[in-house]
Amino acid sequence: MKFNEKLLMIRKKQGLSQEELGMELQVSRQTISKWEAGQSYPDFQRLVMLSDYFGMTLDELVKDIDVQDVREKNLTDEKVASIFSDIQNLKETGRKWWRIIVYGTYAFLAILAIAFVVHLFFPDLEWLWQYGHVRGH
Repeated sequence: MKFNEKLLMIRKKQGLSQEELGMELQVSRQTISKWEAGQSYPDFQRLVMLSDYFGMTLDELVKDIDVQDVREKNLTDEKVASIFSDIQNLKETGRKWWRIIVYGTYAFLAILAIAFVVHLFFPDLEWLWQYGHVRGH
C-alpha cells in the first residue's frame, strides 16, 4: 500500500477530518489533501509527528513508499517554487522600470512646461534663448 493510501485509511479509521489532522500537525487541510492524493509528501518532522499521533513506528507508517516517487515530487515542488519566485522577481523588476519611465516622463514634461512658461514671460532674454533663436539683423 502506498503512503497516501495508508494515510487516508488511517485517518478515516480514526474518524478524523483532513482539517482536524491538519490542526494536529500544524498544516493546512489542503496539505493533508495533497498528501492523501499523492501530490506531495510530508517532511521528516511531520512524518515523526504522524507516527507519534497514530501510535505507529516510522517504519510501519512509511513502509512500501516509493523513494524515487518522493524524490520526484519534492523536486517538482522545488521547481514550482523556484519558477514562482523567478516570476515574482521579474514582476518586481518590471514594476521598478515602469516607475522609472513614468517618473522620468513626468520630469521631462515638467521641464518642458517650465521652459515654455519662462519663454512666455521672458522672450527677450538672449542669454537664455541664444542657441535656438535666430535673429534677423
